[in-house]
Amino acid sequence: MSVFTTVTPGQLAVWLKNYSIGTLTDLQGIAAGIENTNYFVTTTQGRYVLTLFEKLTAQELPFYLNLMAHLAQHGVPCPAPIANNRGGSHFLGELSGKPASLVSRLTGKDLVNPSANDCAKVGHVLARMHIAGQSYAGHMDNPRGQRWWNAVMPDILPFLNAADAALLRAEVKAQDAHRLDETYNLPRGTIHADLFRDNVLFNEGDIAGVIDFYFACTDALLYDVAITVNDWCMQPDSRLEPARTQALLTAYHAARPFTGAERAAWPALLRAGALRFWVSRLYDLHLPRAGEMTHAKDPDHFKRMLAMHIASENALPPLP
Repeated sequence: MSVFTTVTPGQLAVWLKNYSIGTLTDLQGIAAGIENTNYFVTTTQGRYVLTLFEKLTAQELPFYLNLMAHLAQHGVPCPAPIANNRGGSHFLGELSGKPASLVSRLTGKDLVNPSANDCAKVGHVLARMHIAGQSYAGHMDNPRGQRWWNAVMPDILPFLNAADAALLRAEVKAQDAHRLDETYNLPRGTIHADLFRDNVLFNEGDIAGVIDFYFACTDALLYDVAITVNDWCMQPDSRLEPARTQALLTAYHAARPFTGAERAAWPALLRAGALRFWVSRLYDLHLPRAGEMTHAKDPDHFKRMLAMHIASENALPPLP
């Protein structure tokens, strides 16, 4: 969510004529994240978020935009894509040579220090997303799953010291050996795949919205739970905090019960979730794209998390 592509108010005012949302009154760049160009857009009729997609193609984007529309229609609090004047589900346009879309801007703020009660609400909304996603017809293979880890590892290894390189090689090999979806026969469906604290907005103690669906894909539902727990329930020492972890998992389980196969796979999925973001952050740090307002995030956070999951595998909080 950085500004890689500049859009001027004049350009946007012309582009907005394709939509029935009034005229432009304010435009502000969003300087956070690393994947797309985002702006807050205010018009005479409302507040929106404009996204220009730097990596995703016009062929890939209908999966994400239609997913958000589907979830919103099923009562999941998430941004609703705005259709252009062509009507129907024409959510995608082009601006400054990039695919672009508008979605509704939600109220609320993200939490820095969530409580166990906050984590329970996140677990519940994640289960609701997974349940609603079962009726979504779209399919997208995980773009940053095991194939991607293997593909980019040779590019990353030259930047690592010997110990980190050994850890990366060993964990990629271990995850390849698990072949999680086949070994454990895990329930699959549409997942968010990036449900970190900065992607959930709270307003007066309740979840006002879930945002940033542009890593969503079709994968094991438990993988999504692991990614979420790894962020919402982590302590500074890279261990999972028991009360928050139990609250999130219990609330999720109440809405969509975990299976026996998922209980068996849980330790490996926690490691997979940590590995995915360690590799992503290494890649974005050492092989970045030029941008006006970019913020590469610390990859060592997830390296430490992965190492701790490996060391304490027998003591990890179990699934309900």
